[in-house]
Amino acid sequence: MLVPVKWLKKYVDINMSTKELADRMTMSGSKVETVKKTGEDIEGVVVGKILKIKPHPNADKLVVVLVDIGEKTIQIVTGATNITEGDYVPVALDGGLLPGGVKINKGELRGEVSEGMLCSQEELAIPKSVIPEEMKDGIWILKEEYPLGKKIADVIDLQDEVIEFEITSNRPDCLSMIGIAREVAATIGTTLKYPSIQVKEAEDKSSDKVSVVIEDTEGCQRYVARVIEDVTIKPSPQWMQQRLAKAGVRPINNIVDITNYVMLEYGQPLHAFDIDYVEGHTIIVKRGERGQSFKTLDGVERKLKEYITMICDTKKELAIAGVMGGEESEVTSATKTILLESAYFEPEGIRLTSKQLGLRTEASSRFEKGIDPNIALIAAERACQLIKELGVGRILKGAVDVYPKPKEVEEKSLRPKKVNDLLGTNLTNEEMVQILESLEIATQDEGDVIKARIPTYRIDLNQEADFVEEIGRIYGYDNIPATMARGNIVVGRKTNGQIIEDVTKDALNAMGINEIATYSFVSPKSADKIRLPENSIKRNFITLLNPLGDETSAMRTSLLPNLLEVMARNYNRKVEGFKAFELGRIFIPRMEESSKLPHELSNLVIGIYGDEDFFTLKGIVEGLLNRLRITGYEYEVEKHHPTFHPGRCGSIVYGDHTIGVLGELHPEVLENYGLGKKCYCAELDFELLLRLTRLDTMYKPLPKYPAITRDFAVVVKEYVLVKEIEKIIFTNGEGILENYKLFDIYQGNQIKEGHKSIAYTLTYRHKERTLKDEEVNIVHDNILKEIKEKLGGTLRD
Repeated sequence: MLVPVKWLKKYVDINMSTKELADRMTMSGSKVETVKKTGEDIEGVVVGKILKIKPHPNADKLVVVLVDIGEKTIQIVTGATNITEGDYVPVALDGGLLPGGVKINKGELRGEVSEGMLCSQEELAIPKSVIPEEMKDGIWILKEEYPLGKKIADVIDLQDEVIEFEITSNRPDCLSMIGIAREVAATIGTTLKYPSIQVKEAEDKSSDKVSVVIEDTEGCQRYVARVIEDVTIKPSPQWMQQRLAKAGVRPINNIVDITNYVMLEYGQPLHAFDIDYVEGHTIIVKRGERGQSFKTLDGVERKLKEYITMICDTKKELAIAGVMGGEESEVTSATKTILLESAYFEPEGIRLTSKQLGLRTEASSRFEKGIDPNIALIAAERACQLIKELGVGRILKGAVDVYPKPKEVEEKSLRPKKVNDLLGTNLTNEEMVQILESLEIATQDEGDVIKARIPTYRIDLNQEADFVEEIGRIYGYDNIPATMARGNIVVGRKTNGQIIEDVTKDALNAMGINEIATYSFVSPKSADKIRLPENSIKRNFITLLNPLGDETSAMRTSLLPNLLEVMARNYNRKVEGFKAFELGRIFIPRMEESSKLPHELSNLVIGIYGDEDFFTLKGIVEGLLNRLRITGYEYEVEKHHPTFHPGRCGSIVYGDHTIGVLGELHPEVLENYGLGKKCYCAELDFELLLRLTRLDTMYKPLPKYPAITRDFAVVVKEYVLVKEIEKIIFTNGEGILENYKLFDIYQGNQIKEGHKSIAYTLTYRHKERTLKDEEVNIVHDNILKEIKEKLGGTLRD
C-alpha cells in the first residue's frame, strides 16, 4: 500500500518527521517497507505558457517555441508534437536540474537558440506506469492556468514522501488511506478526521431511474446504486491526478479517477456503468453460465464458470462482479448518465474467480481479502460529493440500496487481569479502554471484564487474544519490561532424529557432497524413467485432487527421480563433476486403510558423476555409516534392481534388513534422463539408519599386551568374492583375531589367467596375556586350510 504523506495529513495531524513516523508505525505493527521522496531534486523548473509555435528553418522534425515564463519570454527548440499555442507546460530553465542529476544548459539546435526545455511527466520522475495515456510520449500539458514563472513543484505538489506499507491479509481495513490514518492516530496519540460528506442532490430520484435485483445472495450481500446525470467526461484536476499517481494508480478520466480515489480513500471499490447500455435500467446480480464468453474492459474474451458472480441487465452481462467491467458498458467521452455501483462481494468467490480467469485487479485484491459491507453507501456518497464538487454531474436523489442481511456489530469480552498476565504489564482498565477506543473500538468497563464492540471493518478481531494483541502493539512492545518467565519452563530442543539428520548432512557436506532440495510433487511417469516394474509398490502414488499439471500430480515414492532430474540439468549445462545428496520424505499409501494419510518415510539419496566411480560412492557411504557409528553391515551383489546396471550394483545388508542399494545406473535410465556419462547413485533407508545410529561414544582401554601380525596372499579363481574369504577369516579367529585388512588385489604376470591374488594383513592379540607364536600359527593355518578347501585358494609364492 503506497501512502503519500501529504494526502495522509488530510485525515490526521502528524507533527513528526516521516522517518520517525515510519519507525513508530513499524513498532505498532504496521510494517513499513520503504519511504521514498518525490520531486526533491527538481530545480529551476517553472510554469510557462506557449505563445507561438513556428517551424524550425533548418530541421523538419523540430519546432521553435516562444514561451512566456512570467518575467520574460524565452525561445525553446523542441521535437514535441502534442503542444499547441496557449498550452501551459513545465519549463526547465538554463541551469535547471532534473531528477537523476540532469542539468539543463542554454544552447543551439541547428542554428536556433534554445534557452531551456519543455518537460514530460517522465522527465520529472513520474513513473511511466501512472502517466495518462495521452501524455506518455509527449510534453506534460497542464490542465489549469497556473501563475507563470511559479516553481512547478509548488503548483503541482510534486515534492512529497511516499510510505510503502506491507499489509497482511488479515488487515484489509488498512488497504485504504483512512485505515492507515486510523492506525497513525492510535500510534501517535492524535485524532482521525473523516471527510465531511454532504451531497447536493437533484429532485429526481435514483430509484425512478434504476432498479437492483440480487439473485446470487451468497455471492453478493449488498448492492448500492446511485445515478448521476449530465456527466461531463474530462481529465480530473491536477491535485487528484497527483494523489493517484503517488499512490500507484494511473489517472484516466474524472469519473474513473473519482472511483479509484474513493477506493484508495475508503478501501471500497466502485464501478461506473454507462446507463444507456444497461437494458431496462435494471441491475441483476446472478451466477454466470458455464462456457459462456464475456469480453472485459481489457479487450480479452474470457470463458466463465458457473460459480462466477456476474453483474447483468435484463438481456446481457455487464461486468464480472468485483473483478472487472465489460467492454460495452464502460464509461466513454460520449457518456451522459452513469450508474455508480458500490457493493459487497463474498471474498472466497472473488478469489476463486480471479484465480480461474488469471485476472487480478485493485478491486479484486480488496474484495478477496474482505471489506466492510457497511461502508458501501458511505463510499458511494463520497464519490457523488466529489462529482458535484468538480462540477461534472447532477446527482439524483437517494440511492437504491439492497442489503437483505445487514452485518451487525459483535461484542466480545476481555479480562484485564488476563491481558496483564499475558503481556507482563500493569495497565489499568482505563488505559486499556483508552487504547481500544483510539482504534475506534467502543468499550464498556465492567471492572473484571471489559466489553468491546468490534467494528465491522475489523475482520481480524475474533477472540480475547486478538484484543490482547491490539493493546500490546499500541502500548508498545518495546515499553513492556523484560521479566523472567514463571511456572514449569520447557526448553525446546531438537529430537534425536533431527540431531541425526544434522549429523548426516554435516558428514556428507564434509566429504564435498552438496545438499539439494526438490519438490515432493512428481509425475507418475517418473516410475517409468527409473524402470520400476509394473507391480512395484513405488508405483502406487498418492495423487493430488487439484494438481497444477501432470508433472506435479503425485506425491513421490522415491527420491531417485528428483535426484536424476537435478543431475541431468547439471550435465546439460556442461557441469563436469557432480556430487549431491537429498535427505527428504517419501509418501507410501496405507494399503489397509486408504482413507488415512500415507506413511511419510525418510529417505537418503546420493548421486555422483565425473572423475568418479563405484568405489568413490562406496567410500562416501562407508564414511557416512562410520560417522553414524553403524558397524556389522555387509555388501551383497545385487543383479536384479531395475534402476541399476546388473553386476555393478550392491545391497547394504544389516542382519535381516537391507539398509540400501548403491551402484552404477542402468544405461536405459541414463538415456531416459539424457545423461551421456556413467552415473553412480545410492538410495538408503534413513528410517532404518535412525534406528541403527549410536551417536554416543564408547571407549575401551588401550591394549596392554603386544600384537602379532601375519600377512598372506592367496590365489583364487576370478569369480571368488572377497566377502567369502573374509567370512572364513572371521569365523576362524577363535577370539584372538583382533583385525584383518585387505591390502592388495592383483591380476597379471605370474598369476594364472582367470585367477587373482588377494592379500591380507591379520592382527592377533589376546586381551589378558601375551600370545605365543605356536597358538597364532594354529589359528592362522586353520584359516588358510579352510580357504583352500572351500574356495580352492592356494598360497602365492
